[in-house]
Amino acid sequence: MSKQDEVLKAITRRHFFAQSGFGIGALALSALLNENLFAEPDDPMKPRAPHFPPKAKRIIFLFMAGAPSQLDMFDYKPKLKELNEKNIPEEMIKGERFAFIKGIPQLLGSPYEFKPYGLSGAYISQLLPRLQEVADEIAIVRSMYTDQFNHAPAQIFMNTGHQIFGRPSMGSWLTYGLGSECSDLPGFVVLISGVGQPDGGKSCWSSGFIPTVYQGVEFRSQGEPVLFVSNPQGMDPSQRRRSLDALRDLNQMQLERIGAYRESPSRFMRCTGPNPARYLSRTTACLPGA
Repeated sequence: MSKQDEVLKAITRRHFFAQSGFGIGALALSALLNENLFAEPDDPMKPRAPHFPPKAKRIIFLFMAGAPSQLDMFDYKPKLKELNEKNIPEEMIKGERFAFIKGIPQLLGSPYEFKPYGLSGAYISQLLPRLQEVADEIAIVRSMYTDQFNHAPAQIFMNTGHQIFGRPSMGSWLTYGLGSECSDLPGFVVLISGVGQPDGGKSCWSSGFIPTVYQGVEFRSQGEPVLFVSNPQGMDPSQRRRSLDALRDLNQMQLERIGAYRESPSRFMRCTGPNPARYLSRTTACLPGA
């Protein structure tokens, strides 16, 4: 028996746990410590306190394009029902131009019955009996409206507040203002159901004119959950690291040559950062101007 074996044999179970406890404690301490204490000062996703104590910890926003019309569910229009199948009054369309509409269109009111429910007296359709039971637990906003009724402009308007693409989406604004407490996942995640993209396309979760690090990251249901995070086939982690390091050096050379501009930090971070899943927001070349 070697001297090393004798030493190992002499270690009792109690002695082992007494010594290893320090290491286990250190691991536990690292998990309990606030990661933000060690965050980079210029981290664009660093959590920021809101102006008032928040009640919600997270937001799940369901944008259901193609769902039943709100006019049949919870947007009661008695005047529209009164004018059902009648020509639209001329004063409502005078001087207006509408795509896909010719001549004098007829109005169509909802065929479903509406009644007030709850102490709030919210009008809800017969199609939503379960929603009727919780009328006082939900908020129905009827003060927002738009004259955009074509699919793509209306969807972009709903998600960004403007019918023309180029404005930040609601999720981008929230992430820009509050940051994210999660260091392993993007702060703004997009899940798509159905077979295709919405008519408004990726503009529905675009960051618009604010840095693209705040753009929504689409999680896919087939293939890779997030594109370009996994190592390419045939490339091991060390090769990928060398490729990213080389790209970082090229980016730095380009940065020194042309100088910094607003998008430089977020593009460089997405491409060469230590945690690309957090910063990845779109498929772009990382060299400015490339």
